[in-house]
Amino acid sequence: MSYKNLVLEVADQQAVLTINRPQQLNALNRETIEELNHAFKELEKTPEVRVIILTGSGEKAFVAGADIKEFADFNVQEGTELAARGHEILFDLVENLNKPVIAAVNGFALGGGLELAMAAHVRIASTNARMGLPETGLGVIPGYGGTQRLANLVGKGRALEMICTAEMVKADRAYEMGLVNQLTEPEDLMEACKAMAARMIKNSPQAIQSAIRSVNAGFKTGIDGFKVEIEEFGKCFGTDDFKEGTRAFLEKRKANFKA
Repeated sequence: MSYKNLVLEVADQQAVLTINRPQQLNALNRETIEELNHAFKELEKTPEVRVIILTGSGEKAFVAGADIKEFADFNVQEGTELAARGHEILFDLVENLNKPVIAAVNGFALGGGLELAMAAHVRIASTNARMGLPETGLGVIPGYGGTQRLANLVGKGRALEMICTAEMVKADRAYEMGLVNQLTEPEDLMEACKAMAARMIKNSPQAIQSAIRSVNAGFKTGIDGFKVEIEEFGKCFGTDDFKEGTRAFLEKRKANFKA
């Protein structure tokens, strides 16, 4: 499938999905969000893809936020619907995808851009990255999961500091806070992401799906994460991956997991 605002490359069981609006610093407009929805759904169904790397084109920005022009004149109902729709078709979709998503964060990741990076399962940032949630400076709050995911990643106090000051943090500070998993030089960013993806691909895709569901369950209100873990653990025993993994261990060889 061809996209207007995205570039998709697939090789070695890895998909690199690039938001390609460099003149707008890869800002998320409605069209781009819809295209991302379709791309992630298609990649989730593609057996040849085991890990997805999400990034932005150019050196200036991962995603420098949402396209403010599209909602500057919205009323209360329209604003509520905007947030709900975004959660449904993109941000929650990414978080709950059954394949790992690695955000390769280069340059600015602001507002909806940082929220998209936080919805990914892992974040690797270049040293030139700058991250923030500037929405309170516009008279709103982060509406695509930012208040929840940021607090989960860095803690309540630091999350409120970032949101209420609307200030950006540099890459080294983001790493210290636990907002990103790893730092790298700008020229090494994609190589680092692909190396991590390759390490993930060595392991059972079915077990990784269960792990994602189990970890996510612990952050959802009204759901017992331990109970989900027990259920997912039990399900693993009925998979071909479990049979292959245990057989390989006993035979002292590397497991050969199929997509």
